[in-house]
Amino acid sequence: MRHVAMIEAPWRAPVAVLAGLADRPWSLAFLSAGAGWSYVLAEPDAVLAVPADDPRDAFQALAAFAGPGGETLADGPPFQGGVAGLLSYDLADRVEPLGLGRLDGWPDMACARYRALLAFDHDAGRMFAVGRGETPAEAQVAAHRALAWTGLPAPGPQPPACRLEPDDPQAYETAVAEVVGRIRSGEIFQANIARRWRGRLGPGARPFDLMAGLAAASPAPFAAYLRLPGRAVVSNSPERFVQVTRRGDDLVVRTQPIKGTAPRGATPTQDADLAQALSASAKDRAENLMIVDLMRNDLARVCAPGSVETPGLFKVASFANVHHLVSTVTGRLAAGRSAVDLLRAAFPPGSITGAPKVQAMKVIAGLEAPRGPFFGAMFHLGADGGLDSSVLIRTAAFVEDACGWRVEARAGAGIVADSDPAAERQETETKIAALAQALGRAF
Repeated sequence: MRHVAMIEAPWRAPVAVLAGLADRPWSLAFLSAGAGWSYVLAEPDAVLAVPADDPRDAFQALAAFAGPGGETLADGPPFQGGVAGLLSYDLADRVEPLGLGRLDGWPDMACARYRALLAFDHDAGRMFAVGRGETPAEAQVAAHRALAWTGLPAPGPQPPACRLEPDDPQAYETAVAEVVGRIRSGEIFQANIARRWRGRLGPGARPFDLMAGLAAASPAPFAAYLRLPGRAVVSNSPERFVQVTRRGDDLVVRTQPIKGTAPRGATPTQDADLAQALSASAKDRAENLMIVDLMRNDLARVCAPGSVETPGLFKVASFANVHHLVSTVTGRLAAGRSAVDLLRAAFPPGSITGAPKVQAMKVIAGLEAPRGPFFGAMFHLGADGGLDSSVLIRTAAFVEDACGWRVEARAGAGIVADSDPAAERQETETKIAALAQALGRAF
């Protein structure tokens, strides 16, 4: 896919375009909450699925699948076609052998190579059809194919009518108490322990209906949608995992881990007070700093010596139902290193594991059911070697059966030495609330 073509077209909301493609296997979208860029992709020319029993090195397979890249347009969107898809949390078992189980047949990796996509510049209000091909003519054909997606008929979204039922809350508090004890004994410093909710969509509802509801009621900067054969992932994530941007001959890295959470207030004054309390919280800042240090170490494995920096710490970011503390770590990939090397070095995201990372994952595996897509990543890898990816939090996973769609969702909390089990349980309920409301039930 060496060549690229781009056609500007009248603006359409990306969710509206996705509606016409959402039931097609391998349709995929990255939705950015009305700022920056969104993308809708479909009709890939090849797919790469790595199930749990596949003996290949999944990261080598991804690098080979992505290929050598090709030209990009200087005035085009950051992502101009390439490989995109899902990295399940259990892919971590291929980075560090942990004996992780697998969730309900979910693959460790599921991605596809896309010659055609639609790119949406929210800041400028412009939409582009982008195509790639082995010749300029092939690239033009692919761009026109993407343009045709804007005219597809789409059924209107309907309420999913799903009641999410949580696992036993007391069992979660018991797990948190166990982790606190293990932290105090010196085994680990922190672990992110998650709860599970399950339900079933109402008759005729589809996974896209949740995506549409979330985009309307509580848009997130790293939302994503992926339709696989008989499965789907809907994510309303506020968190970037790792990003690689080409600047001249350099590949610049950025990650923005989230740790520290407070609910939104009922009034502007209460809301401001809650945000200020989060900003001043020694517990939340310490929790955030541990993950920053972890991510610095992960980046240092593949970045040029001395290039890893922390330009921002403990910034309060506000979303529909929560405030979060967000920090930023940057670096520059060492010569000969690629975005796939960075994924291997940093996966899974430190914010949903803990520290030290490997031991925290062992603790998690002993307390939770296999995670599958939850707390993994959705990513796109461009022809220029660039990458962007999100952490799959605020995420629902769907499996189709003879009765329709089963849905599962999870939310976690970072457990430290002074964590209170009841408070951590309440934090998970705060985090899951927007997704539960979009599915049809409010806490």
